[in-house]
Amino acid sequence: MTSDTILLAGVIGQPIVQSKSPVLHGHWLQRYGIKGHYIPMDVSSANLPHVLNNLPKMGFRGVNITLPHKESVLDLADVISDRAALIGAANTLTFQSDGKLHADNTDGLGFIANLKQEAPGWDPKAGPALVLGAGGAARAIVAALLHEKVPEIILTNRTRARADALKAHFGGKIKVVDWTQAASHLDEATTLVNTTALGMTGKEELKFKLDELTPKTLVTDIVYSPLITPLLAQAKERGCYTVDGLGMLLHQAVPGFERWFGRAPQVDAELRRAVLA
Repeated sequence: MTSDTILLAGVIGQPIVQSKSPVLHGHWLQRYGIKGHYIPMDVSSANLPHVLNNLPKMGFRGVNITLPHKESVLDLADVISDRAALIGAANTLTFQSDGKLHADNTDGLGFIANLKQEAPGWDPKAGPALVLGAGGAARAIVAALLHEKVPEIILTNRTRARADALKAHFGGKIKVVDWTQAASHLDEATTLVNTTALGMTGKEELKFKLDELTPKTLVTDIVYSPLITPLLAQAKERGCYTVDGLGMLLHQAVPGFERWFGRAPQVDAELRRAVLA
């Protein structure tokens, strides 16, 4: 690589128009004076193998992967990180110098980094975490919480079978409860996480009674549109410390940017403002 090389990376999904990743990476490229571009690409499942095969030939260093390709992309990777294998999905691909495609998952890392930055007093070992949802984001977050030594995860999902499948995958520290009964476990939890899209702009609301919620519980939502979801607003009213979901998006992007553009970027207030603008 010479000093006049223009570095290329991007994000692949379908649809992709809603992605904030181009603004996020573009801000870092400008801040650090790096000659490079980060390009959004709308790619169908049928075309994904062909596109990934050709991007390195066009000078790309790697790409982020978003819905609906996070699971299927593992079948196309040559090297899979331990955490991507554990989660069963990848969001960060790197085209290695030896020609191999490396797949990683940084969602859980981003989730934990966000909590540690925004709630420095949070202690994962203090008690159980109540996790709402059992989709792809939940898999990454459950893996990350277990890695941080959360003693128990109380898992609930509107379709119970998906929660049971997660328990079968991750094992003994997971207790599955029915969606209709989950709110009665709030007084046990020191961390409450919404990993569903419920409450997101344009989606149906999250109907979850917070009567049993006490101020000892840290409440976080991976939804960041709106930034303050109804769940976070209600939790704050009950005296809880709350953390919005934007930081997870920002922090999960750090490892990829460093691998592709050669600089470890900072997640700070200036970045948040740029992405929200």
